[in-house]
Amino acid sequence: MQPLQADDPQSLGNYRLMARLGAGGMGRVYLARTSGGRTFAVKVVRPELAEDAGFRRRFRHEVSIARAVSGPYTAAVVDADTEAALPWLATAYVLGPALDDVIDRHGPLPETSVRPLGAGLAAALTGIHAAGLVHRDLKPSNVLLAADGPRVIDFGIARAVDGERLTSTGVVVGSPGFIPPEQATGEVAGPQGDVFSLGVVLAYAVSGRQPFGSGSAAGMLYQVVHAEPDLSGVPEGLRVLVRECLAKDPQARPTAERLVAELAPDGVAAALDGWLPGPVASSIAQHAARILDLDTPLRDGRAAAVRTPTALDQGAAHEPTRPEAVKREEPGTSRRRFLALGAGAAVVAAGGGAAWALQGLGGGPTHHTRHRDNQHQDEPIDPADFTTPPAGTSPKTLWHAQAKSLSLNYEIPPMVIGNLLIASGDPLVAHDVATGRQKWSVPDLTTPGAPLVHAAGLLFFTSSKYDGDFVGLDPATGKEAWRSRLGGKYDNPRPIAADGRRVFVIATVVAEDAKNPTVIAAVDIKTRQVLWRKPRTKGAGDWDVAAATDGRHVVYADDQNNVTVRDAGSGEQLWTKPVGDDSAARPTMYRDKVIIGGPAMRAFDLKTGAPRWSLPSGHRNPFQSPLTLVGNTLYTSVYQDGVWAVDAASGKKLWKSDDLGQRSVPLEFVQVGDVLYGATYFATGGVYALDARTGKLRWTYNDGVHDDGQWHITAAGRRLLATHSDRFYGLPAV
Repeated sequence: MQPLQADDPQSLGNYRLMARLGAGGMGRVYLARTSGGRTFAVKVVRPELAEDAGFRRRFRHEVSIARAVSGPYTAAVVDADTEAALPWLATAYVLGPALDDVIDRHGPLPETSVRPLGAGLAAALTGIHAAGLVHRDLKPSNVLLAADGPRVIDFGIARAVDGERLTSTGVVVGSPGFIPPEQATGEVAGPQGDVFSLGVVLAYAVSGRQPFGSGSAAGMLYQVVHAEPDLSGVPEGLRVLVRECLAKDPQARPTAERLVAELAPDGVAAALDGWLPGPVASSIAQHAARILDLDTPLRDGRAAAVRTPTALDQGAAHEPTRPEAVKREEPGTSRRRFLALGAGAAVVAAGGGAAWALQGLGGGPTHHTRHRDNQHQDEPIDPADFTTPPAGTSPKTLWHAQAKSLSLNYEIPPMVIGNLLIASGDPLVAHDVATGRQKWSVPDLTTPGAPLVHAAGLLFFTSSKYDGDFVGLDPATGKEAWRSRLGGKYDNPRPIAADGRRVFVIATVVAEDAKNPTVIAAVDIKTRQVLWRKPRTKGAGDWDVAAATDGRHVVYADDQNNVTVRDAGSGEQLWTKPVGDDSAARPTMYRDKVIIGGPAMRAFDLKTGAPRWSLPSGHRNPFQSPLTLVGNTLYTSVYQDGVWAVDAASGKKLWKSDDLGQRSVPLEFVQVGDVLYGATYFATGGVYALDARTGKLRWTYNDGVHDDGQWHITAAGRRLLATHSDRFYGLPAV
């Protein structure tokens, strides 16, 4: 995003232009607002195309057809002037990441997200085909993930630019690896071709790789035409349907309507209820808040300052949304109300190319501030700092910061929210992930060991400063944005998990009877009301509770060694089971399973509690908790027996790393690309980098400070972020 330049128009129609979003084959794309405060993306045609009569004819035709496309999962055109000196079109503007950015940043999506993704995309194709259009370039960068479902973008418009190419002999239009065989051989693909592309997109979304490989365009086109797809990373529940989509014969592929019926038998809207993983939903809301905070240009024509995209913007782009969403948006919508409603996801594409110019983390700029020993110097970071060092060589520290007067909650790992690294303690602090600079610090907020839960753009916790009130903090500023006493009926509510609409808390009912029973409850984030409450196991405490949710279920373990699964919407208990040891304190959800550690790693059916598989550690020590799930792989460690990688679907051991010897094994993990990073509990360990495919040790990192502080790690883009006691480090995630 860039400020307006001297040659940029200040307004078009009823739209005041605010900033440049980017450019593509068709022209420039601008962020714009109406006098009522609604935000749009406006595409303006390049002058040389505007003078081309053939282009104008195609542009007029494609815009008229695109405006006829309707449905909640397509990005409809809402306004246009095809006869202007510089033709333009406007699309409603909402925020969210493209599918490929999500996969790069968060790894493959679980099947529970990919099935509704496929249903939404199939519904979008149904609407596109009904309008007489064929997309012909459905790929991850043309799929945006909104809180209420995916959006398909760039249908029809790009072909106004590519109109001649579509009829040129020997010219292939589309993206190699995603187009169908008939399109790869130069034929004009029909609706069945879009179904093939959808199958490739779903395989990529759930496995993180393309079924026809990667590499040169010619090589991928050959594989699409002649080779069978590699679906080894696609779960069994999706494999048959994806394989049918990828049939070489177009007539053998299912229709888009049939895909909707099979992927969402209860309807697409029901399937998309709480469909996004928490980190993805959170980044959507955070990014949306920043766009709403942008100022409009000054009336004398000078452009207001526009914020340079930060790490929060990585993987987030901009697309149009359907007209219905525009009509619901009220003028002057407040930032907080927008966050409470949940941000939609969208991208503006210009001539088939993404309009967002990525900068900051992972985008390739070479100038950031480096922070060494709490002394900030405006010094460019050498791109070589982000290259893989020789085997056995630790990477260079990008920055180092030491917090003052900080007492960290060692049990609570830090978290990345947008461009901030937030560490729990007294005070609660936030540091910039790119430079290490402290952005804010708030003392006396949280009780020792109190968990932090991030949802709907807010950071929830129990506040010691406000006599146990339930508080939501704006992570961008460190200021209170939400508070509830829950009707005064509950004491010491402690958040344990959240989806985009609800926070699940453990609390004690005030003055109900002498037993003072503890309950689990769901709190509506928007209304602050208790949606439901259920009694917990007798004797269960408030502190040792760990939970997870997929938006449909909430799973938690307590200090009485019970694992319990409830319906997230009603609170109804589906099952509870004593696990028999305290190593299973943190349950992990994977598709239709709940997985816990202990002497054996065990998987239970999510809905019934029936055993699904068991993998013994084969050692006197158990599998450590928590288990870390990345895609289809679980990572954990066994004390004095190394790091394990386990297939979450089958319970099969994939590898065990013996390279660590008798050193302290990691207790928590994060994966970036093909590298698995682990952090140890003991100061003498530090951070280990392992090959995620083989478990082979690449390097170790330690600051040489031997105290009782625990190491923690997380990641943001191409940076690995580590904390040790009151010290913070930025390292290249190579």
